Amino acid sequence: MENYYLKFEEQLRNSHRDRLLLHACCCPCSSHCLEVLAGFFDITVYFYNPNIDTEEEYEKRFRELIRFTEEAPFAKAVKLIREDFDPEVFLAMAKGRELEPERGSRCYDCYLLRLRKTARYAAEHGFDCFTTTLSISPYKNADWLNEIGVRMEQELREESAGEIPEGGDGQEAQKTPYFLFSDFKKKNGYKRSIELSAEYGLYRQDYCGCRYSREERERKKLGERHGV
Repeated sequence: MENYYLKFEEQLRNSHRDRLLLHACCCPCSSHCLEVLAGFFDITVYFYNPNIDTEEEYEKRFRELIRFTEEAPFAKAVKLIREDFDPEVFLAMAKGRELEPERGSRCYDCYLLRLRKTARYAAEHGFDCFTTTLSISPYKNADWLNEIGVRMEQELREESAGEIPEGGDGQEAQKTPYFLFSDFKKKNGYKRSIELSAEYGLYRQDYCGCRYSREERERKKLGERHGV
């Protein structure tokens, strides 16, 4: 099994204030990630989460990101990008797998959906690298996330290699950002995110965001109330 945190630390040692596009699922998960990354990168947070079930929840999570980056000293230079609320793309992807439990193929494809969009935005807007906050959660599969990230980087390289460079000088027409490995839960990262959430009074949701995880959470709560 790959040690993605060691790969991440090696990349940090070689960083030169690279421009990082950081996909963020929510503010609590972003808190410690930003704390770790702020000293090494010029960070733009990219909020793209079509899995979130309601626009109210979508806005609530993004507003917390705004507030946190205004209040946390290490995050004040962070820029934010919010994509439109667009749940249909997630629902179309999940069709036929609505009853699948969390951490299955639906979740894998949800990671893929968000990281592909992030990677493409990074390439189109001249970022040096991209990654996601998702790996800080103990409920998310860091192996999958890193495998997908590497796959997206390779996908971008292959697409770029197929382009015809302007001027015919043999250089790539579009810069290919690299994937920043991550397993932010390591070294008590998840615990630190809980501490930062308490310190800044952050809204901590108790489900990943999609309607299926919310329904699963509600079934578990009902079962607990009835001693099941």
